[in-house]
Amino acid sequence: MLNKLIAIIRKDVLVRFSGRTELLFFLVLPIIFTVIVGGGIPEEDDGRLLLPVVDLDRGAESEAFLAALAVSETVRVEAASEAEAAEFFDENDAGAYLIIPEGFGEGLTAGGLLAGGQSEVILRVAAGSNIGPVIEQEVARAANARARPLQAALQSVRLVESIRPFESEAQRAAAFERALESAAAGAAGPARVEFTAVGAGETFDASAQASAGNLITWVFIPLLGASGLFVSERLLGTLQRQLTTPTRRSTYLAGSIGSQFLIALAQMIILILFGIYVMKVPWGNSPAALMVVLVAFGLAGVALGTALGTFVKSETQATNLSILFGMAMALLGGCWFPMELFPAWLQQAAKILPTTWAMTAMTDLTMRGGGMADILPESAVLLGFAVAFFVIGVRRFRYD
Repeated sequence: MLNKLIAIIRKDVLVRFSGRTELLFFLVLPIIFTVIVGGGIPEEDDGRLLLPVVDLDRGAESEAFLAALAVSETVRVEAASEAEAAEFFDENDAGAYLIIPEGFGEGLTAGGLLAGGQSEVILRVAAGSNIGPVIEQEVARAANARARPLQAALQSVRLVESIRPFESEAQRAAAFERALESAAAGAAGPARVEFTAVGAGETFDASAQASAGNLITWVFIPLLGASGLFVSERLLGTLQRQLTTPTRRSTYLAGSIGSQFLIALAQMIILILFGIYVMKVPWGNSPAALMVVLVAFGLAGVALGTALGTFVKSETQATNLSILFGMAMALLGGCWFPMELFPAWLQQAAKILPTTWAMTAMTDLTMRGGGMADILPESAVLLGFAVAFFVIGVRRFRYD
């Protein structure tokens, strides 16, 4: 029996991919639509404002200042030469650039500060730039972060010196370094506390919506198209000839349905890998839950295709109805647009469609950070669809 199943599955796969256009619908169009609807392939950009920095000093103090600036959540520091920074600036790739002059660190040493020395940086901002004040504020924040422990150490040394003068400059500098070390440790402050709001809802992700929606659309239509396979073999008489061999009808049905299901599963895995590695969609947060959803959706789709095959009269009719039903169910199931954009009554009515439950489960995984417990209700409904459609399809299935 196993050999017969494998033979039937192999035959259906070869028939499915006998035409050159099949690969277009299997892989090319789903990927193209995913990229277009998802707003293009995401770039490796953290979203912060670019700030080219020309470090002419290249000393310990300039490094400490840049380290304080690098933690900014608004500005992204990028080392550059003067020519490169000016080019970024002139071509509007950066609204400002920073120059740390040579000798910057000398005024921040113990001797320099105790002698009344000071240091400065040069920030060049485009005239009328809206982001100039933002960058200026971040540079000032970093400067203050570095200046506070220095000022505290300086005040500490002067206080000690007012009570009892130091015997030498070396002793004075050593006291400054000890005070600076203590001040820097105190400036670190307490550990950062982060709060997470529970029940605030998911963050909409266009790439995740496009990846899940196009996966469902372009897998569901061919699964419905499996109805054409049954009609074609029935009209050509190949089905009757197969059944004249020592092959049970249940074996034929299992092989034909299994072939379409395995093709769909392979297609879904390929599209998910594309979503993970190219579109940066978080499909992999719960692999086990994802596999449950894919299996349940695949079974519901191929079951509906089997049932549809018992109603259509020709292969052309099967193809047209598969496209019509597939597109309509994908649209109403929230695959093309978020369900929240639909009227409340339509959101409720769409629950009679398997695409709605599949899209909800995939949204749970990609946008809501859900796991196995979150997708079990939707998966159960999809399996319910699969059982109902299989019962209809098997009972109505005709062999001639």
